[in-house]
Amino acid sequence: MKRTESIRQLKEAGEQPWDLIIIGGGATGLGIAMDAATRNYRTLLLEQADFAKGTSSRSTKLVHGGVRYLAQGDIALVREALYERGLLLNNAPHLAHNQQFIIPQYNWWQGPFYTIGLKIYDLLSGKLSLGRSRHIGRAEVINRLPTIRKEGLKGGIVYHDGQFDDARLAVDIAQTAVENGAVLLNYFKVNGLVKNSAGKISGVRTQDLETNETFTLRAKTVINATGVFVDEVLQLDNPAAPNMVKPSQGVHLVLDPSFLNSKSAIMIPKTDDGRVLFAVPWNNKVLLGTTDTPLDEHSMEPIALEEEISFILNTAGKYLDRPPAREDVLSVFAGLRPLAAPQKETGSTKEISRSHKILVAPSGLITITGGKWTTFRRMAEDTVDQAIKTGGLVPVGCKTKSLHIHGYQQQPSAPAPLDVYGSDAARIQAFMALYPGMKEQLHPRLPYIKAQVIWAVKHEMAQTVEDVLARRLRALFLDAQAAIDMAPAVAAIMAAEMNKDITWQQKQVKDFMQVAQHYLLKNGTTYKQLKVTA
Repeated sequence: MKRTESIRQLKEAGEQPWDLIIIGGGATGLGIAMDAATRNYRTLLLEQADFAKGTSSRSTKLVHGGVRYLAQGDIALVREALYERGLLLNNAPHLAHNQQFIIPQYNWWQGPFYTIGLKIYDLLSGKLSLGRSRHIGRAEVINRLPTIRKEGLKGGIVYHDGQFDDARLAVDIAQTAVENGAVLLNYFKVNGLVKNSAGKISGVRTQDLETNETFTLRAKTVINATGVFVDEVLQLDNPAAPNMVKPSQGVHLVLDPSFLNSKSAIMIPKTDDGRVLFAVPWNNKVLLGTTDTPLDEHSMEPIALEEEISFILNTAGKYLDRPPAREDVLSVFAGLRPLAAPQKETGSTKEISRSHKILVAPSGLITITGGKWTTFRRMAEDTVDQAIKTGGLVPVGCKTKSLHIHGYQQQPSAPAPLDVYGSDAARIQAFMALYPGMKEQLHPRLPYIKAQVIWAVKHEMAQTVEDVLARRLRALFLDAQAAIDMAPAVAAIMAAEMNKDITWQQKQVKDFMQVAQHYLLKNGTTYKQLKVTA
């Protein structure tokens, strides 16, 4: 997957219309590109930043049906999500796997209440179940969760859900789309929609943010899959269009694995304010989250609110023997959920639908919003089905239910760091055999090596230091200070590979530090203290 090759294909297409132009390169847009390409439609995706730059790299890393939605009685949504969970674990086993969760029980009624509820959860997953839920005693809970608060503990309920690496999956979906003929471009911003004399959309105007070159492109259908930014695209079509999205912010904190010291995860189904809290082992760290805070505005880099950080720390402290403090937080990150806006303003995200919605404007613009990572494949299928109707495309059935995603490979029982690349790991190892210096670790606290930076540039369309450290590697999300320390070396490796000068390196490091400072809770090196050497 090379950006230069995608630009060449874009220019060679000339005036020939694309079957679909997709605006947005998050989970939804990438899923649509993969679905459309496998149906042999001429497919182009344009993303204004990096793939999965927004919400799609900032999730709780769970592929789940949604125990919370079951409690709310949304059986149809849970059943659909559990089915999609099973398909994803089958189609991308190198990135998605079975994760055991335990709900600690501190009141007598919690045992039967949650056990019955999770039995329904099991039944809804059908043949794609990941394991049966069951009640366990106090001693077994402590054995599986040695750091759990023991005082008042009566037992627990075990259940199974899926876990994955969201940004890595996004990259692999992008590669799958490209392998099936789609053209994908990051750092291409859509600035306008082109309409014919009848007022129907016939294309887009876009700008390559790397070179400032502009293009006017023709299309039979245009799909708005921009997450929390869908309203901006809707208003390019119709300045008076009402807002479809009510963003909700979710914040996560990352801790050292000693706070959990377990392969099992903790799920607190009802905190003091009614939210769900998870403590999940992920990439040899512990992920705590999430909040659910209604917002009136959104940005590419949302920032955790102080009350959200305090809420997570205080709540986690009620369930762990060692309460985490601010100085224990290795990284904090925030993401925005593009929830479909309610008809009545209540201020509560609980009343906002998590189901996806597809809207076709009078101009023919197709907008997809809502949903979640787990159901990305079904969202894509529904959207392409709609594009066939709207654009008058020759009907072709969906092919993604059993489609192996790029890198498909069964995970070994003892995964190694490169196993997230699946079948590509062997190619990276072959590269290291030729260039032994590429095995050098970039930071002693994280497993990433120089070869992964080269791979990200050559094969995964990484354009910036942030692309590499945040999404191709997960350093920024796992240990923000370590990522900051790594930035100059990563910039130097990228510059050599991309033929960039020292000025580019310095700007890349400075830009990355400005982003990374929002992931730090404790005092550390700031970008002003770092220098880039030639």
